Amino acid sequence: MTGDDDESRGTSRGTSRGGRLPAWANRDFRLLLSASFISGLGNSGATIAAAYAVIGTGGNATDVGVVAAARTLAMVVFLLVGGAVADRVSRRRVMVAANVANACSQGAFAALVLTGRPALWQMAALTAVGGGAQAFFSPAAQGMVLSTVEPADAGKAFSVFRLAANGASIGGAALGGGLVAALGPGWVLAADATGFAVAAALRGRLSAAPAARPAGPSGLVRELREGWREFVSRAWLWGIVVQFGVVNAMTSAGEQVYGPLVARDHLGGAGPWGLALSAQGVGTVLGGVLMIRWRPRRILLVGTLGVFPLAVPLAALALGLPLWALVAAMLGSGVAIEVFAVGWMLALSQEIPEEMMSRVSAYDWLGSIGLMPIGLALAGPAAAAFGRTQSLWGSAALVVALTGAVLLLPDVRRLERAGHGGTGPSGASASGAHPTVNAPSGGSGEGSAQAS
Repeated sequence: MTGDDDESRGTSRGTSRGGRLPAWANRDFRLLLSASFISGLGNSGATIAAAYAVIGTGGNATDVGVVAAARTLAMVVFLLVGGAVADRVSRRRVMVAANVANACSQGAFAALVLTGRPALWQMAALTAVGGGAQAFFSPAAQGMVLSTVEPADAGKAFSVFRLAANGASIGGAALGGGLVAALGPGWVLAADATGFAVAAALRGRLSAAPAARPAGPSGLVRELREGWREFVSRAWLWGIVVQFGVVNAMTSAGEQVYGPLVARDHLGGAGPWGLALSAQGVGTVLGGVLMIRWRPRRILLVGTLGVFPLAVPLAALALGLPLWALVAAMLGSGVAIEVFAVGWMLALSQEIPEEMMSRVSAYDWLGSIGLMPIGLALAGPAAAAFGRTQSLWGSAALVVALTGAVLLLPDVRRLERAGHGGTGPSGASASGAHPTVNAPSGGSGEGSAQAS
């Protein structure tokens, strides 16, 4: 079966007509870059707005966690179907449809907040719609950026793409926090809905050749089984995904539940918390600049070492450190996770067969976010039972312990960047050529990096 990344082929590898980006930054790359920046700008502010929309109705930590968990739970439920669909039909169309669904759900959320006091179930339901749309978008988007450029430019392309996305995260968090404090969360949610609509229009302009179809009989269950075989054949892939299943649950509870409440009680509310989140975005930009110039040979070993600093912001919240210290902790964690994210995606581009990309990505996302609804939903009860400070310390400890365990996997320590003459975990040459379905040589998706 062939993957439908046809929308990035055809005219996608021509030279750039713009003077601001290098020659490899062709039309499709520029469209993806612009769409990601616009939707990312709104999303960063909307994350803060959603939490304070719940708090504004008198909600507590449990209520904030329930609304946040609704989105992730919907993603978990629909991810495998989304991955199979993205390998069968046009990825461009899937991405556009998902953006439109997100625009509608966020627009309805904004209308409820602006016109009255929305019920908890309404906020959770609309958030779940957005999560379901993301379940189709994420596998379809996997690998799109790297497939628009030549393999030699993959590292630079992904770093530039991440720089733009993280720049949007910085501006969105800072602007969103300020607007929530000044105007209320409803207007920030409305801006996010508009951003999704614009992103849908941009992605709709991507080049699209006729979609390739399977040569023989196929079906959803069979395709999911094929994707599962690809996924479990790589110890380093499922090992890191299991790690991030816990890491993402802990960090999302810290950022979406505990963080806004600590900011409310000790830092001054939404504005300072938005500043802290934007500092993390600044860190990711600095990390992206670093990774444009730095080409570590053992990409997963270096990347996994970059996961340890994710525990530092959790510890800073537990200690009740002043804003400047929290900002510094978030900045450092942003640099570190970007080092991981670039290595993760480079490993994907050189190891995963293109025709399996969306399905393997779906399993990656499923494992990486599968525990997030539980972590978010239990964040409030855990704080009530053990105390918020103790819960934050426990989260930080789990991040450190799981990351240390992953480093024990030989495959994580051995995988080398293509072009260094090394071999992947299965002994395949790391030449950058895609392995066949029958001879997998390791790989991963973007989900565990939480780059969505």
